Amino acid sequence: GPGTKLVYKHFATLYFVFVFDSCENELAILDLIQVFVETLDKCFKNVCELDIVFNFNKLHTVLDEIIMGGQVVETNSAEVMKTVQEILKLERSSETSLIGKASGRQGR
Repeated sequence: GPGTKLVYKHFATLYFVFVFDSCENELAILDLIQVFVETLDKCFKNVCELDIVFNFNKLHTVLDEIIMGGQVVETNSAEVMKTVQEILKLERSSETSLIGKASGRQGR
């Protein structure tokens, strides 16, 4: 719609596309994509298409730690990874799943 912008960035074989309104700065969004991809690389040890397909819930958890309620709340990928690791540790110690699991490629 009017006032909607799209920014994308290409990393290896992946394209990351963010859609946002005209109030946001395009360069800031490109920076945000960079932080997101760096964090995914740490999370999956060099992220690829299969990581995204089979671990989309983990990807959403990472994104939720970076953006909350439409606001960027954390841009330090080390802090995001620390929180995601804490969630995974809690999952292992309990029977509940805080990060949903898809069948297929687990344990990366």
